[in-house]
Amino acid sequence: QVQLVESGGGSVQPGGSLRLSCAASGNIFSIYAMGWYRQASGKQRELVADITSGGSTNYLDSVKGRFTISRDNAKNTVSMEMNSLKPEDTAVYYCNARTNKRTYWGQGTQVTVSS
Repeated sequence: QVQLVESGGGSVQPGGSLRLSCAASGNIFSIYAMGWYRQASGKQRELVADITSGGSTNYLDSVKGRFTISRDNAKNTVSMEMNSLKPEDTAVYYCNARTNKRTYWGQGTQVTVSS
């Protein structure tokens, strides 16, 4: 019922910046929260940041002050500005959308931070 398309991943040097975007389509009025998870090699998937339909945000402690999540007025897109990137931010980042019935995932986009 919901489709998610991600963009903005890539390779950057430490201290650099990237902006990830996720566009939702389908039954978007049922979405109450969207955000980003990441999964590094050999590690579990973890919540990086999310934002509810009411505008409340939540961040992983290690990205607070560096990453900023936002959404558009139609609540059908979500973006995350990532600044001061560190090698430990390297992971596959997945867009996430939640409804009262199920959770939807994007295909994932690679973010690599290395010198």
